Amino acid sequence: MKLLVTGAAGYVGSVCAAVLCEHGHEVVVIDNLSTGNRDAIPSGARFIHGDVKDLAASVLGEGGFDGVVHFAARSLVGESVEKPEEYWHGNMVTTLALLDAMVANRVNNLVFSSTAATYGEPVTVPITEDFPTSPTNPYGATKLSIDYAISSYAHAHGIGATSLRYFNVAGAYGMIGENREIETHLIPLILQVALGHREKIFIFGDDWPTKDGTAVRDYIHIRDLADAHLLALNSNIPGTHRIFNLGSGDGYSVKEVIEMCREITGHPIPAEVAPRRAGDPAVLIASSDKIISELGWSPSRTDLRTIVSDAWEFTRQLRDKAHSAPR
Repeated sequence: MKLLVTGAAGYVGSVCAAVLCEHGHEVVVIDNLSTGNRDAIPSGARFIHGDVKDLAASVLGEGGFDGVVHFAARSLVGESVEKPEEYWHGNMVTTLALLDAMVANRVNNLVFSSTAATYGEPVTVPITEDFPTSPTNPYGATKLSIDYAISSYAHAHGIGATSLRYFNVAGAYGMIGENREIETHLIPLILQVALGHREKIFIFGDDWPTKDGTAVRDYIHIRDLADAHLLALNSNIPGTHRIFNLGSGDGYSVKEVIEMCREITGHPIPAEVAPRRAGDPAVLIASSDKIISELGWSPSRTDLRTIVSDAWEFTRQLRDKAHSAPR
């Protein structure tokens, strides 16, 4: 297939673009590089530098496209609260322009990178796709609004679409991993301590109603996530918008993640307990039963050791590459 992949310079988009190329698909990338890394875009893809809202119509107008995989978005929760206008324009307005371009050029196959933030604070776990959606920040609200838009476009214009709601994506795929200027995810933050880039890791609350008092999260390996995108692309139904959760179905506490990072890296990784953060749930775990039963998705890298080991190997390679670069 000939595919447009938006935001493929980012962590998730770059891995998925690489896997699509490996499967023989022709990949065209649009990314403005505002938060992504040019080096993360696979060499087999054609790269177009710019904003999706400005370029989608002309790129899809070239013809021959069989589908779109849409990752391009702003995704920092805290920033979305401080600058909601950037999220509504960057996420919602951009996606509407992309959908309009798809309709105009009769491209009827879409996979959208959504988020568990659409659910807000869960009352019970695991979270299934029929849980109420009540996002607690503009980031989650923009993603939920995009899901509504996709549903209406799908029904009106015959687009076959799938939204994949991720939980905590982690790990790495070869030399593609988490490498952001502003890092908010737990595992790469811990590994930065192991590298000496941070003095310690903060644990936000050790009095949660969990097995060890720290928050529990569901981690999904980035390569398993990419497999789900391939399955969705190959099974979309014209005029239908499907929504699937992606997670491991299990959870690890913050302390368990820190301890595994200590074991894998051989570093003591100092940790300090800090006050709870507002809006953080005690436990966040996904049910992926729907995508497993309907699409045959079979995640094979769900254990924490594999996830951390892959992330650490990428982090070390990135460090070694930086040290060996000419100065």
